[in-house]
Amino acid sequence: MIKKFPLYMLLCMMVGLAACSDDEDDKVDNGYTTYNVSVQLLYPEDSEVQASAGVSVSLSSTSGTAYDATTDADGKAVFQVPAGIYAASASEVRAMDGYSHVLNGTASGITVNESWNPDNTVSIEMVESVSGQVVIKELYVGGCQKDDGSGLYQFDKYVILYNNSAQTATLENLCFGMVNPYNANTSTNDYVNGELVYAADGYIPAGCGIWYAQQDITIEPGKQIVVAMNGAINHTPTYSNSVDLSNADYCMYDMEDFSSTSYYPAPSENIPTGHYLLAYKYGQGTGWPLSNSSPAFFIFTTHDETPVEFASNPDYHYVAGNNKPTWCCAKVPNEWILDAVEVFNAEKEADCSKRLTSGIDSGYTLLTNKQGHTSYRNVDQAATEALPENDGKLVYGYAYGNDPSGIDAEASLANGARIIYQDTNNSTNDFHERSQASLRD
Repeated sequence: MIKKFPLYMLLCMMVGLAACSDDEDDKVDNGYTTYNVSVQLLYPEDSEVQASAGVSVSLSSTSGTAYDATTDADGKAVFQVPAGIYAASASEVRAMDGYSHVLNGTASGITVNESWNPDNTVSIEMVESVSGQVVIKELYVGGCQKDDGSGLYQFDKYVILYNNSAQTATLENLCFGMVNPYNANTSTNDYVNGELVYAADGYIPAGCGIWYAQQDITIEPGKQIVVAMNGAINHTPTYSNSVDLSNADYCMYDMEDFSSTSYYPAPSENIPTGHYLLAYKYGQGTGWPLSNSSPAFFIFTTHDETPVEFASNPDYHYVAGNNKPTWCCAKVPNEWILDAVEVFNAEKEADCSKRLTSGIDSGYTLLTNKQGHTSYRNVDQAATEALPENDGKLVYGYAYGNDPSGIDAEASLANGARIIYQDTNNSTNDFHERSQASLRD
């Protein structure tokens, strides 16, 4: 006699068997057993970037299937995947203190099968590269000819800072500095046996004083700010070869430290007073003596110190050249410097000497001053042409100088293109002499 089990007992037995065959980490999904795979991102110990939530991690199998997950606050991402051989990868870009921190990492040969231990953690060593977000796009210091032919007009200097990255740049404690001697062809005591005395010391000396922003400055990707370094006014009614700086975004104006009205007439009312850059002077003079022929100019941030705390601290002070107070400098650590450009006088190139060290700027660009010329950054042709959004927007046939790309950056920007400028920390490669200041285009 065959005994029959009640239907409800049979169902209970089936459920019980299924429960015994699956543990907590191995699950059946659409007929396939899946496994818990944890991936931990490991960041360089000396990096400013550390683990955070929301970083995308990919797990790709040799069969071509890819799975995506995001990290938790500890930098761990968890996947549920079927058996297979996988490679894990992660990539992220973070904008911090004016720099782009690019981190990439991979781990391959991850074999997931019935022997996989769900307590295993796959580690990805993240490799970091750092590049400046904000670059000196243009430095106009050479002045122009007066309309009556009587000589040079030079109180119309400006600099344009450009966000060359794909992330919004927020600059905290942004400062502007220059190196003694102010003209590259002036003799200096900073060379010993053909080497700059500070080359191995990890700093650049900022001469005379520094200028600094009163507030954080934010620049969107592909956008710029204009900083009037002399005369934040419209210079063109009197000097038609000059530029209109009445619409500059920022200006240097601090009559307490630099009181020359020739350098610093009252700024245009178009510029908010909160956009005035303030100065801290530890040298001498009534005006910041940025060379109109061959400056070594740089921008930097003071990180955790305020600009005043830095500039007023005698531990940073250094007397360059002939040891006179005129030559007093402040030591700016190399790691604080966002960008720099070294300019040589084109007519006196053979007499010029480098003031920026090779790690900051290993070359120089030439300038013919007094003619309205400017130092302008070259376009990174390959990177700019590779942007899909630039299709049909780039303008070629550049007529203002020897940019190797042949792209007219200003005309292209006006046409709605996004320009990526070259940045190799070598002004010989990165800049050219432009025959007309871009603000006159």
